[in-house]
Amino acid sequence: MTYKMIVLDLDDTLLKNDHTISPKTKQALMEAQQKGVKVVLASGRATYAMEKYRKELQLLENESYILSYNGAKIINCKTNEELFSSGLVPDIVRNLYDVSCRENVYIHTYVGDSIVTAKPNQYNEKESRITGLPLIHEENFVQAIQEPVVKVVMMEDPEKLVLVEQTLKEELSEHLSITRTKPYFLEFIEYGVTKGSSISKLIDLLGIKREEVIAIGDSYNDLEMIEFAGLGVAMGNAPDEIKQKADFVTESNENEGVAYVIDRFILKKHSYYN
Repeated sequence: MTYKMIVLDLDDTLLKNDHTISPKTKQALMEAQQKGVKVVLASGRATYAMEKYRKELQLLENESYILSYNGAKIINCKTNEELFSSGLVPDIVRNLYDVSCRENVYIHTYVGDSIVTAKPNQYNEKESRITGLPLIHEENFVQAIQEPVVKVVMMEDPEKLVLVEQTLKEELSEHLSITRTKPYFLEFIEYGVTKGSSISKLIDLLGIKREEVIAIGDSYNDLEMIEFAGLGVAMGNAPDEIKQKADFVTESNENEGVAYVIDRFILKKHSYYN
C-alpha cells in the first residue's frame, strides 16, 4: 500500500516527554513530506498551542493541515482557513458547569487563545504552562461564556474522574462527544465530532482514500482515528485497550515510535525487513 497521509497525535505520540520532537522523527517526517505524503497533526490542544509544531515541521510550506480541539477544527496550514469548525452553545456550557458543581470537579473552556476557568487548579495551570495559553480566572464562569466555545474540559484526580466519566457518559453521551485525553482530563465537544470524523471530512476534500491514511495515537481520544485509518497505529506507551484496537503497535514516544512507522510503512527502509 502507498500511503498518502499520516495523522499524528501530539502529546505522548509525536512528542517526547519533554514536549519536543526528536531529530530522528523530524527527519523521517520531512522525508515523508518530500515524497508527497501529507503530515497532519491531530490533537486535543487548542489551535494556538499547535503552532510551534506546525512551523517546526514546515506544514505551511508543504500545504498540510492541523486538526485541533480533538477534531472540532480543521485548519489549512497554508491559508489559515478553517475548513471545519464546531462548537457548544452557551446553554450547553452552563449545563456542564452545573454538572461539574454537582460532581465536585474542576471545569474550564477556551475563549480565543485563552483558557477560562471557574477556579485555577494544578491541572489547568499545567496545561497553561505546556501550551503557552494564558489562564483566566472568571469567578462568574457562567456569565463569562456568552458565545459558543469549541470544547469544555472537566478535571480532577484520575481515580475520581474515572467514576465521573462513567456517570456522565450514561447521562450525556447521546448529546455530546465525551472522551478522556489525559488521566485527569475529561473533554466535551459537539456530538459526533471526533478526530476520526474530521479525518473523514479532510480526506473527502483532498480525494484521499481511507485505506491510504496512517493514524498514530496513544490515548482514548485517538481511538476513533485509529479505527478509521487504513493503518491504525497505537504507541508502545498506549493503554492496552488502545493497543487491542490498533492494526499495529509501534515503539513508545521515548523510543522513536513515530519514526519507526514512517521508516517501515512509508519510506520502506530495508532494515525493518531483515
